[in-house]
Amino acid sequence: MKPDWLKIQLPNTSEYSWMNKTIRDNCLHTICTSGKCPNAAECWNNGTATFMILGDVCTRACKFCNVKTGKPLPVDDKEPLRIARSVKIMKLKHAVITSVDRDDLNDGGAAIWAETIRKVKELNPETTMEVLIPDFNGNAELLQQVINASPEVISHNMETVRRLTPEIRSKAKYEVSLSVLKYIAKSGIVSKSGIMLGLGETDTEVLHVMDDLIAIGVKIFTIGQYLRPSPKHHKVVEYITPEKFKYYEKEGIKRGFRFVESSPLVRSSYHAEKHVNA
Repeated sequence: MKPDWLKIQLPNTSEYSWMNKTIRDNCLHTICTSGKCPNAAECWNNGTATFMILGDVCTRACKFCNVKTGKPLPVDDKEPLRIARSVKIMKLKHAVITSVDRDDLNDGGAAIWAETIRKVKELNPETTMEVLIPDFNGNAELLQQVINASPEVISHNMETVRRLTPEIRSKAKYEVSLSVLKYIAKSGIVSKSGIMLGLGETDTEVLHVMDDLIAIGVKIFTIGQYLRPSPKHHKVVEYITPEKFKYYEKEGIKRGFRFVESSPLVRSSYHAEKHVNA
């Protein structure tokens, strides 16, 4: 049974209703709605929304993730323009873009990633952007395509601690994710990462992740509670208290992160509009 601090009530504000209607009327796809994000109303009020590109079928099968896994459909070359128009329709001040893993593609989807960023900037020159990218198997040339498109923030999630990575993430490796984030940080673009708690990690292991990220130049760190999508997914080992999340936030700031978002309902894009200033 979930503790009280994880129980939320969906908002009923005019801004929330307008954004919901805009998304439905224009057949837009956002993680905010499809993922039933608990922070959607707050983000929308701040002019932020999150989109997923490259389809809704992932080539990986991570134990924490509810995205479908299997053989994805072919790449849609019109998607970058469609996302850019969506950002314009929704009048966003800040856009967050993420994607499934596309190990079936030679470039892992990097070309579509870069074109999407360029189109969003072309149609929405005042809108800032964060991209939450896959690891591209650690390929620096593919990462550089995303970097060259110049989003304000590039994020790649560690998801969990080193020890649990082989159990929780189907193909991704802890060291590869670190190398991706190091490459991003060296480019001069703001780098960001995040983990989930409640998978069986220890305090010491969480602090080690922080130390690893600080050592390679990551500026922003998010920490949220893992919630099991279905009985087929990894079980929740523990519900972490708000007090423990506050402890981790203080430890992260002490270690040198510019921003640490740490609470049970935090997700990767929470307060994303603030992170461009890191």
